[in-house]
This record gives sequence, C-alpha cells and structure tokens, in this order.
Amino acid sequence: MKTTIYYYTGTGNSLWAARKLAAELKDTRLASMRRASPEDGIPEAVGLVFPVHIWGLPRRVIDFVNRLPAGKSTYYFALAVNAGQVAATLTQLKKLMKKRGLTLSAGFNFVMPSNYIPWGGPAPAPEQEKQFAAAVKKIKDVAGTISRRETAPVEKGPLWQNLILSGLCYNLTYSKVPKMDKDFWTDDKCNSCAICTSVCPSGNILLSAGKPVWQGRCEQCLACIQWCPLEAIQLGKKTPAYARYHHPEITLSDMLA
Repeated sequence: MKTTIYYYTGTGNSLWAARKLAAELKDTRLASMRRASPEDGIPEAVGLVFPVHIWGLPRRVIDFVNRLPAGKSTYYFALAVNAGQVAATLTQLKKLMKKRGLTLSAGFNFVMPSNYIPWGGPAPAPEQEKQFAAAVKKIKDVAGTISRRETAPVEKGPLWQNLILSGLCYNLTYSKVPKMDKDFWTDDKCNSCAICTSVCPSGNILLSAGKPVWQGRCEQCLACIQWCPLEAIQLGKKTPAYARYHHPEITLSDMLA
C-alpha cells in the first residue's frame, strides 16, 4: 500500500471521512488508532483522521503521534473533523510532529454534524446532508493535493479561536478530561447489553450489577452515550431531552471491527 490512513473515531464521522478519502486515493489501507501500531512499517504516505476535542488534539491522537517512527521521506497529512471550530488544532499537530522530527505537509478542516450532546442534539437531517455533501466535495479536492504529495498550509480558525479556544480553554481543560466521566449516568432503560463497554476506545467502562461504571480515564469521544441502543446513558441533566447522533453510514460493527 502506498498510503495508510490511521483514524480515531467515537461516533463515526472520522471513520466515514477516512473511508471516503481512501476511496479517492486508491491503494490505501485504513487502520484504527485504537488498535493499530504505527511502528509496523511506514508507507509512502500517512494520513491522520480524527475529531477535534475541546478545540484541540484528543489525548489518543497525541499518544499515537508520539509513537510514530521518524521517517524522513514519509508524506504526512491530516484531516481534523469538527462541528465548526477547528481553531488551532492542526497547528498544534504540526508543532507536535515537528518536535519529533516529522513534517505535517498538509492539514485540512472538515465540518461535520456535532456529536457533543451536552450542548444539544445534532442539526436537523437536511443540514446534516448539506454538511456531508460539502465534505464529499472537499475530500475530492483534498485527494488531489495528497495524491500529488503537495505541501499546503494547515487550515485553522480565526485568531480569537486559536488564542482563546485552542490556547486557553484547551490547555485549562486537557488534564481534566479523564475525570469528566463522573457526569455520566444510566436511567431505567439500561438492559445491561454492554455495548458501551465494547465501543469505548479506552476500556473505561465496566459493568457492575449489570450497570455501566466509568473508571476515570475518559477520552470524551462520547461513543458510549451515542451508541447506546436504548438511549439509557446520560451526561449531565439535559441529555435525556436531546437526540442522539452517530454517522448514518457507520454501523456499530464498523466501530468494533
């Protein structure tokens, strides 16, 4: 394979984007950051596709990048999937890679439906379809840049987002993320199906007396709450009233594959 795309996904947006891009690039392998080892050989080009968490890089992406072997001839690119505020996430990634002697040659911002349910449910279906269509169009353009191994400035948000959201909010919040699972709870609909334990990328959920218990190493991907088939998992006080979201073309089997 000439290209490997490593993806990290909680509710399917990043996996969908990675699949669409792989189909355009051809001769491309997909691998989940949840299971793949970046030490197992580096192809000609490597892509990183991931969601933006709290206006910056998720912990799992940082850990994965820190295990990438130095490869002077490797062409690296990235897709940062977000709900409209990429801020300085890709700049952060570029700096992280530079510290390790790696070059991020191009980084692209992709707006997709929000899965951050504490702030409300997803946009209406027609708006989601517009976002999917725009993403497909951009993926076709991005595929050309990547196929030609071109270098391009990483995409970023306006200055205020970069300074306040990625600079201040992200840095203040990052160390607190693992313990944010204290606000998860289950209602009476829970039937002990254990899907939440399987879909959690960090193995953070155990069943106790048939109910999920979070272990304090959360990644805030929200896979547990969004994939619960009975919508029995809640986060804070407002989520019982909010619709759930995972990408309509991604199945639970895809997440667990």
